[in-house]
Amino acid sequence: QEQLMESGGGLVQPGGSLRLSCTTSGSDFRFYTMGWQRQAPGNQREVIASITSGGSPYYADSVKGRFTISRDNTKNMVYLQMNSLKPEDTGVYYCKVLVGTPAAVNYWGQGTQVTVSS
Repeated sequence: QEQLMESGGGLVQPGGSLRLSCTTSGSDFRFYTMGWQRQAPGNQREVIASITSGGSPYYADSVKGRFTISRDNTKNMVYLQMNSLKPEDTGVYYCKVLVGTPAAVNYWGQGTQVTVSS
């Protein structure tokens, strides 16, 4: 069964940077479309970035030009480099399987908290 573990969150000042990492298990990782979802306070979860098995990225307008998603299929890892952070980027960030087996898609990790504040 696929399991995901996020890390790298923290408190950062506006304009700062963070790099989130997602460790995955399972043998089918390289076939999955992976993504990062964000749940900001009072808002629904939204997909802010995704990357296909072939490495094609997608970004929500709110993060385009500031965030970069990447993956390393040899290490079963997904990353989210976040630059020029804004207070509205505050939230819990979840690494997700967006396209994969039902069990993998339905799995939720603990998430990692990102707080952007001066």
